[in-house]
This record gives sequence, C-alpha cells and structure tokens, in this order.
Amino acid sequence: MRVTELSWLPEAPSDYRARCKALAPDQKDLPGVIQHLATHRLNASEANALGKAISRILASGRTLEPLSSFRLGILANSTYDLVADGLQAAAARHGVALEVALGAYDSVLQQALDPQSTVNDGSLDAVLIATDHRWFNLVRPALSEAARSGALDGIDVLRAAVSGLRQHGGAPVILQTVPIPNMPLFGSYERRVQGSLRNLLEELNTAIARLAEETGSYLLDVQALAAAVGADVWFDPAQWQLYKLPFSAECNPIYADHVGRLLGAIRGKSRKCLVLDLDNTIWGGVVGDDGIEGLKVGPGTPEGEAFSAVQALALDLRNRGIVLAVCSKNDEATARRVFLDHPDMLLRDEHIAVFQANWVDKANNVEAIAASLSLGLDSLVFLDDNGAERAQLRAALPMVAVPELPADPAWYPWTLSAAGYFEAVTFTEEDRGRAQSYSDAVRRAEVMVKSRDLGDYLSSLQMAISFAPFDSVGRSRISQLINKSNQFNLTTRRYTEVEVAAFEADSEVFTLQVRLRDRFGDFGMICVVICRSSVESGSTIWDIDTWLMSCRVLGRKVEEAVLAEIVKAAQAKGVAAIHGRYLPTAKNAMVADHYSKLRFTEVERDGTGRCLYRLELSQFVPQQLPFGPW
Repeated sequence: MRVTELSWLPEAPSDYRARCKALAPDQKDLPGVIQHLATHRLNASEANALGKAISRILASGRTLEPLSSFRLGILANSTYDLVADGLQAAAARHGVALEVALGAYDSVLQQALDPQSTVNDGSLDAVLIATDHRWFNLVRPALSEAARSGALDGIDVLRAAVSGLRQHGGAPVILQTVPIPNMPLFGSYERRVQGSLRNLLEELNTAIARLAEETGSYLLDVQALAAAVGADVWFDPAQWQLYKLPFSAECNPIYADHVGRLLGAIRGKSRKCLVLDLDNTIWGGVVGDDGIEGLKVGPGTPEGEAFSAVQALALDLRNRGIVLAVCSKNDEATARRVFLDHPDMLLRDEHIAVFQANWVDKANNVEAIAASLSLGLDSLVFLDDNGAERAQLRAALPMVAVPELPADPAWYPWTLSAAGYFEAVTFTEEDRGRAQSYSDAVRRAEVMVKSRDLGDYLSSLQMAISFAPFDSVGRSRISQLINKSNQFNLTTRRYTEVEVAAFEADSEVFTLQVRLRDRFGDFGMICVVICRSSVESGSTIWDIDTWLMSCRVLGRKVEEAVLAEIVKAAQAKGVAAIHGRYLPTAKNAMVADHYSKLRFTEVERDGTGRCLYRLELSQFVPQQLPFGPW
C-alpha cells in the first residue's frame, strides 16, 4: 500500500463528474453533498471537477456553512497551478470551503513585500509559502568552510517574507519544511559529513520549524510527507526541467489532502472521537462464538500482534486527547468481559468513554455516542472491518469519517494514521486530558439522573471556577479554543496566537480565560472572553468581541458566573454599559438567545438574524451561584 493512493477513501462513482456538474446553489443540503463528494478517492480530473463546482457556487454568493470558509494565498517558487486545482476538493473533505489566490510564479519575496500584491489585500485567512530547496539555493553541498558560512542565509530571506506578509496583509503564514532529495555523495556516510546536502537541509528544516514557532506561523511538514512517499517518487527531475512542477503528479492528491487537513485543523475541524467496532477490528474472532479464550490478540501470532497494534494506536490517540468509544453488534456483558478479563488486552474498560454493544443498527448507536459526548457527528471516526457496515454507515451518516480498511489487519494502524483525521496545530495540557474529561462527563450524567433536581445536582458536583486575563501560559489553548469553537460562540471570530498576544498587551482590551473543575475532574480552560472599550456619548462602553464556551459545561450556570466577572471588572473601570452581539452561523443557533437569558436588552436586529444587545451596569443584579473557592 502506498500513501499516494489514498486507499482509506472509497472509490468515486462512475458518474462523479456529472454529479459535480449538476451541483446548484439552490440544491438541498448542498454543503453535505459537496463534502460527501469530496470524501472519495479522486483522480486529477475528478478533483478539478469538484473544485470548479465549488468555485462556481461560491461565486454565486451562496455560503457553504457548516463548511468553514477559507481564503488561502499561495506563494511558490514553482508552477503550482496543477497543484492548486486539487486543493478545493481536498479542503472540502476536511470541512473547509476553500478559495485560492495563487501568486505569480517564483516571486515569493517580491509579493510578500509588496503592500498591493494579491496576497496582501487583507482578505486572506492564511498565506502558504510553498518553497523547496531550490528557492533556498541549496542544490549542491557546501563542503568547504567558506561555502558553509552562507549556505543557510535563505532562512533570513524567508523570515523577511513572513515579516512582509504580516505587516502588509496581516494574514497568518503557513511555512513548509523542505523535502530532501535522495542524491547522496557519500552513501551511508552522508549524514556524518558537515555541509552535505542532507545535513544542510535537515538544519534548514529545523530553522524553518523554529521560525514558525517564533512568528506564530503554522507548519506543513512536507519533508515528512515526502519521506512517507519516498524521495524517488516525490522528485521528478524531468517534470521540473520541463514545467518547473514542485513534485511528481502522482503526489498531487496526497499533498492536497495534507493541505486540506491542516486547513481543517486551523478551523477546528479535526476529528475528536474514534469509535471502534470489536470483532475482527480490535481483536481477531467473534467473542460471542469463540469466547474470550478463542480471541486472537497479543503476542505469539502475527494476527494477534496485528490487533494489538490497532489497540496500541487507539491508546496512543487517547493519550493525546482523542476520545474512544465502542460500537458493536454484541451482547454488552460478553463484550465488556474482554476488556475486563483478557490478559493481553491493551485497551481496558476505563479507556472507553461510551460503550454501545447491542443489536441495534450501528448508525443509531453512533448517533447515541455523539449525543452522550455532546459532540457533532462530524467529530467522529468509525473503524470497522466489515465493508457492508462501512457502506451502510456512510449512507446513513455521511458526516462521520469511515475509512476503508484492507483485508489484512496488520495495515489497520497505518491506514488510520495515514488518513490524517486527527491533524493538530497545537497540543496543550487540556488536550492531553480531554479523553478522560469526556469519560468524567459520562459519570456526571449518571449522577444527574440520580439527583432530585438541578440545584441538588449542581451542589453535588462541588464545582470551582477561576478567572484570569490572557497570559503566555494559556495563549496556545486560548487560540485553539477561538479557532475550534463553533456551537457556543457568539461571534465566531478567529484569531491567531500572535493576535491573542496583542490582546494581552492592549490596555484597551479586557480578556478573560476561565477554568472549571469539579469532584470528578478538571475541565481545564472552558471559556474565553474578549471585550473592546469604546466611548459613546461621553460614557465608556465595553463591546463583547468574543464569548465562547465549551459545550461540556452547559447547564452549570457558568454563563452567569462569567457575566458577573465581566461586570465586576467593567464597574472597576467605570464602564456604563456592555454590548453583546450575536452573529448567526450554521452551528451556533444554540446561543441565539444567550444575551436575552442573561437579561440584556435587544437593541438591533437585522434580516439575517444579527443582533445587538445592551446591559446597563446600574441594572445588573448578581445571582447566587453554585461555585466554591478554587
């Protein structure tokens, strides 16, 4: 199996191009249809057909929410037209409605420094600087000390390009690492030779990663992708000499998919939950027929070790914050016994947040899992060895990612990893503990069922809440929440880490990061607020630019506690009133009456549902809230 084949995606239907051509702006469930079409193994012609349809629909003025809009500028030292043709389909696969602004060929620095260039027009959401070793003038080794002294000066040129883009256009930058050609002068000794091309490019890639960290840029690890593909497949010298193509045409789909999954991660579209079938998916055999003792899992046989590798990957994903659930046609008690009693199981009962083992169809069970975890269906990945079950689930719940699996279970971990469902742009302590927090949420729900009323339930949780302004420690998580939160998000404005840092330093901006814990566990950061100060008729007004919260804490009176904290800070600054805005999106209808519930007065409402609310601080009445000391 080769990563360039995108084998985890199902084959496209024979009439694929006709379906793309038939897409119309007034079509029912158009975003879902587009994403479903994108979730196929596409050749260049098919990807181009879908991309043209997306461009045509966007040009008509139709929005494609809940696909997230994204305008991407591209600066490259190579011919990127053919590459760009496949990006829109790949982005739609990962939940993004993409528009591309392609800069002129091999004019990276010129366009980055030109305030009037295409990529600096102020309307882009990010700019991808797609440069390779040739742009850095690293095409030959630098074996002498004199040659080595200036070999890596190209990183300073790249830094200047990033600075120009941030200064003139303000869009975040995506930097690429540089693939390393397989042309050693010294064979296996190459890595040990100072100034060899491999050493220089490895040093360059380290510097690019450092530059991304320093400038708050995103990183697309193209060197890792090229290594997975194979350097001899990635590089096509003939195509470079003839057409200046950045890599072989065979690599276009997988490169586009990697760009798409990164854009999806930036927009908070990465999947959050892995749902596992059981029989012949995480162990060999059927537990209801073979019994625990007859299952194949663990060391000693190739098949048992293959299934252990599946479990090991699932456990590693959980350790980085991905929630695990079970969906299986099985007797629950029998299935659970394997997790409890089998000595070679790596996955244990406590690792599974929701366990659905019954004889109900899997689509209903998957919906129940999403509901139990308060996650959208587009947050789930379903792993199942049975092709018929996969097809049925795709048909019933097209928002759920369902990878195709090969016949040999030894390839299951590779397939799940290569599909890139869990792409990340940050990794915080909250991420590390997220899987456990979802398991804790299920336990809280059990307590709620047993409680007499809401007050009794909230008191039993022994909650503690903390408030603090933005700071460098929380910055990464703050930016992550701003870019991932869609449902409880009043305005859905997106800000980068660099912009978050600017808010920290601005005395005219009030910021708040909120954390919550209870007797079951620590939620970590669950709310972000940004207020901007202005003057109206001689009085100071605070406008709530951003208010977002984790849906996991709904119904706990956190909203009231946050408002009380905002009001307390505003009163200390002599603020007369607070304005709150609701800007509707396809996903945030749940907070349409947020400000009304908090006793703000509606001031304006337009035909699109956009609302402005006002709270006079002299009229604010604090409530008794169920929170103890932190």
